[in-house]
Amino acid sequence: MEAQLGLPFKQRSSDLATDQYYGTGKRKSSSARVFMVPGTGRFMVNNRDLSEYFCNETQRTIIRFPLTITDNLGKFDVKATVLGGGTSGQAGALRLGIAKALLEFNSELRPRLKKAGLLTRDSRIKERKKYGQKGARKRFQFSKR
Repeated sequence: MEAQLGLPFKQRSSDLATDQYYGTGKRKSSSARVFMVPGTGRFMVNNRDLSEYFCNETQRTIIRFPLTITDNLGKFDVKATVLGGGTSGQAGALRLGIAKALLEFNSELRPRLKKAGLLTRDSRIKERKKYGQKGARKRFQFSKR
């Protein structure tokens, strides 16, 4: 790799793996960057294995769902970087990122992913606290007398 640094960019990029697919996903306050490469089905999230990072089986199922519905489970190695939020939001962000990366791989998968609702970003976020109130909706106790 050190010998290639002196080469022009076009020559260097042709030597690198070209079969990499990228997708970005967001949910609540979490964001995920997903890189998919043809492989054996390994999942790495923040340089840790999927089962190590997400202890809950339900969250792991949510993350694998786009690959399962398109019959691509075990055909790609997934490397993801996840930031912000909790584990539920991060799992949702990963799911959207994987679905977008699958679209980059094959645009004919769009109807199947769209029907399953995997291409829609869940825009629900925490509502802000308002002034004169205890929280977003809750108010201070009211007394007539």
